[in-house]
Amino acid sequence: MTVKTTLSFTDRHHQFLREQVEKGIYATASASVAAAIEQMIQDEEARQVMLSALADEVRSRASTPREAYVAEDEAFAGVFADIEVAEEG
Repeated sequence: MTVKTTLSFTDRHHQFLREQVEKGIYATASASVAAAIEQMIQDEEARQVMLSALADEVRSRASTPREAYVAEDEAFAGVFADIEVAEEG
């Protein structure tokens, strides 16, 4: 279903839309706007997936028993060693 609506653009945005149509990148300004909105939808869906995965990871780590924690020195030993090598080199 297609819905007709009225949109307002800055001169800069309008010029860009016109150029995209003139170059043949989009058939119409409406097609260009639709593509931009579709990209926004995809970006938002990806953001939601990432936020959900992050929340799951936080919940998982929060339920980790304290005795399973890894000491900071142990966790970052490789990084600290790499820094020392880089500083010496």
